Amino acid sequence: MCNVSLFYESMQKIRFLYILFYAFLPFQDAKVSPKDKNKIQLDGDLIFGGLFPMHEKGKSGKSCGTIKKEKGIQRLEAMLFAVDRINADDSLLPGVSLGVHILDTCSSDTYALEQCMDFIKARLTSFDMSDYKCENGRNLVYAPVKPVVGVIGAAASTVSIMVANILRLFQIPQISYASTSIDLSDKSRFEYFSRVVPPDTFQAQAMVDIAKAFGWNYVSTLADEGDYGVKGIGAFRERSTDAGICVAQSLTILRDDADSRIEQLVLELLKNERAKVVVMFANEDNAKRVLKALLTVNTTSELTFLASDSWGAKIHPVKGQETAAEGAVTLLPKRHVIKEFDEYFTNLTVDNNNRNPWFSEFWQETFNCSLTNKSRTKQCSGNEFIGMKGAAYNQEGLVQFVIDSVYALAHALHNLLAEECTIPFSNCTTNAIRSGEEVLKYIRNVSFQGVGGDLVGFNEEGDSFGKYDIFQYQQISKGVYKYVHIGDWIDRLRLKNSRIKWKKENAPYSVCSEACPSGFARLEKGLKCCWGCFQCAFNQYLADEYTCKDCPEGSKPSRNQSICSPLPVLSLEWRSFWMLLPVAFTSIGAVLTILVIAVFIRYNETPVIMASGRELCYVLLIGILMAYGTSVMMLVRPTVILCTLRRLGLGVSLCLIYAAMLTKTNRIYRIFNNGIKAMVKRPSYTSPRSQIVICFGIVSVQIVGGITWLGFEKPDTMFVLQNQEYLVLKCRASQTAIIVSLTYNIVLIIICTVYGVKTRKIPQNFNEAKCIAFTMYSTCIVWLAFIPIYFGASGGDFKIEVTSLCMCVSISATVALVCIFAPKVYIVLLQPHKNIRQGASTSLKNNHPTLSRIISEQAESLGTFPFQNGGVYTHPNQTTQTTHTTINDVFGDDVDLDDLSSDDATGDDKSRTKLNPPMEADI
Repeated sequence: MCNVSLFYESMQKIRFLYILFYAFLPFQDAKVSPKDKNKIQLDGDLIFGGLFPMHEKGKSGKSCGTIKKEKGIQRLEAMLFAVDRINADDSLLPGVSLGVHILDTCSSDTYALEQCMDFIKARLTSFDMSDYKCENGRNLVYAPVKPVVGVIGAAASTVSIMVANILRLFQIPQISYASTSIDLSDKSRFEYFSRVVPPDTFQAQAMVDIAKAFGWNYVSTLADEGDYGVKGIGAFRERSTDAGICVAQSLTILRDDADSRIEQLVLELLKNERAKVVVMFANEDNAKRVLKALLTVNTTSELTFLASDSWGAKIHPVKGQETAAEGAVTLLPKRHVIKEFDEYFTNLTVDNNNRNPWFSEFWQETFNCSLTNKSRTKQCSGNEFIGMKGAAYNQEGLVQFVIDSVYALAHALHNLLAEECTIPFSNCTTNAIRSGEEVLKYIRNVSFQGVGGDLVGFNEEGDSFGKYDIFQYQQISKGVYKYVHIGDWIDRLRLKNSRIKWKKENAPYSVCSEACPSGFARLEKGLKCCWGCFQCAFNQYLADEYTCKDCPEGSKPSRNQSICSPLPVLSLEWRSFWMLLPVAFTSIGAVLTILVIAVFIRYNETPVIMASGRELCYVLLIGILMAYGTSVMMLVRPTVILCTLRRLGLGVSLCLIYAAMLTKTNRIYRIFNNGIKAMVKRPSYTSPRSQIVICFGIVSVQIVGGITWLGFEKPDTMFVLQNQEYLVLKCRASQTAIIVSLTYNIVLIIICTVYGVKTRKIPQNFNEAKCIAFTMYSTCIVWLAFIPIYFGASGGDFKIEVTSLCMCVSISATVALVCIFAPKVYIVLLQPHKNIRQGASTSLKNNHPTLSRIISEQAESLGTFPFQNGGVYTHPNQTTQTTHTTINDVFGDDVDLDDLSSDDATGDDKSRTKLNPPMEADI
């Protein structure tokens, strides 16, 4: 606040000095010629001020340079054209004539400030003429200059900023037709400034969008010193960062740079081989000097320019430097060609345009002739006209905005007078327009259709709306160049790609780093647009341009590692070999088991079935059938229920098989190991009931362990990663629990095998022990082969793992089924003549003489004694036939000793008599 106050006080002091200085100017005016070649003054009720760059900036200490044919003459004539139209329009400012007070800025801010004092002088010149007398005693003749109600201009932003600072002090509204600097939107500094062109904030965004559309993410910038260039590039850089565009280098053209310095800047731009595009915020004069420097260093095809509206679609910057400018993309506030102005301007001549003091200079420059005899050039013939061959005419890009600026000020004054006066306004202009502040208020509220058909209005910052035409400078034919309209920008970019043409086939390549290949992340090297590339790991995906992340469990990266996709869930297909083989094998085994059960039930009371130990056989068959069922469940897609059944079924089914066989072999071993004692005293726990209890006692350990396991680890399914490429749905179970369960069964197998070995030499009649022993040998071989296959495939091919376990269980059950039950079923179904009762004495004498002798001796000593089944035993003679039931009764009514017997001998051995199968006592 302190700085603002000091600034305001300083400005007030300056204003006071102006007032003192200009108080003496009437005397100066009385002596000067009313005709001034550096200004246009046309009288009217209301005076519009104008600031135009009629000349280029002077060199070597001169204020002004050569005439500007487009930016100067055409724009000035556009203001005069607009004033003429308004004066001829009875609906706009009726009864009021407009005059002009137009000054030349010579493209210089300091010179423009000096010229602007004309506007200030007119505002301050007010005194009593009766106080002054001429030397000859006559009254003073004084024609005061009317103050301007507003100023149209200036063109360059630097000039507008300089002028706006002084016009603000005297409350003179200003409307620019070309100044786009961002700073001019700051109303705390430039309260009285408005413009019909959009500010550079829109232009900067449009340039960013263009660079992005062409894939230019690494560019250089070149700007004029001052607010227009520096602020414009600043706005571009601010917006380019968000768009992913980096600036390789930012160079500035200083206010008084010589041509040699411009050449150095061009060489600096060429050093960066990757930044082939230059974003330029420079006035047309400096743009021309840059193109000239490119021709000097002979590198016209290396750089492409993206230029602001200062270059626009003007001929001046590119004239004589077409090859260097070819391919340049430029912007210009959206405009329309005003045909009425073309007709007006092309009809102007030096004879009918006396009000423009610079028109003669323009005429001589355009037609390269002289209107005076002083010049050495050819004399103008008087037949020249604008647009003739050799003097081509194109409407300058900002003519429309000059006309709209004049109309904006006129509409504001019309609205003001309409509230204060009655139509016509001829008698109240002086009283109604009391202050510039009031005029400014009406300027900000105007809204009308401009000369080009677009809506003209201002926002609260006094800025117009963002609308741009986009041009490209192209070679149409050999030696012929032209600005081609290739798109526009109204809130967003619209390009006409079919109209775009580059020096080479493709658009310039202005990129710092190549895009990383698929699956590679960026590693920045200072700038966001410059990077290295590193590859993501095989199990990672590219989360963003700079980060590789692991894919979530159960997924894998896509081929280009851009996303993670769920891993395919594999399961055994019903048509596959891995499914068909175990299912077929298991199904056959299950069917055979059911058939055996059916045979046992059908022939339950026959000697062979009774002799086999029916109770344990049924337990054994149930275990075999459960094993086959468990095998099938292993092949089916797991569910929680199936996982529960698998846990219990696998252990319990095998346990039932081996517990039953262990009970059988243990019973045989104890009977024959006791020898003669078994004839006197029955071995304990050999009855069928005892055998069932023992068997289920062994199985109960497995059942309790399985249920405990279920309590500690609830059944569930889980996906297991296989080979990093797919998932397999498995039952969740700890390997330790599985090993413990299988180990228990393996212990039973080992113990059963040991008993099988020990009972391998029992009498041939009791060779079921040999079948059990063979079963155990085969089972051990199967499980020894299974362990390396199963655990070797674990974590590898799930098909081998599942199928091997299924086949191992099925083969184990099949071995038990074939070895234990095949002989019995064979006799029952195919040799029924052997399934009968036979005498046993001969067999006992031949096969076990000691046992026969003991029975005889015991019988003699006992005499007759009753059997528990109701029969009576007497001493047998040689012809007495001792049934096997008699022997069983010796061991007790609960003992089926003949369980130990097996099939009869073949029919070829008729001389040998075998023990009969066990049955009820038959005497």
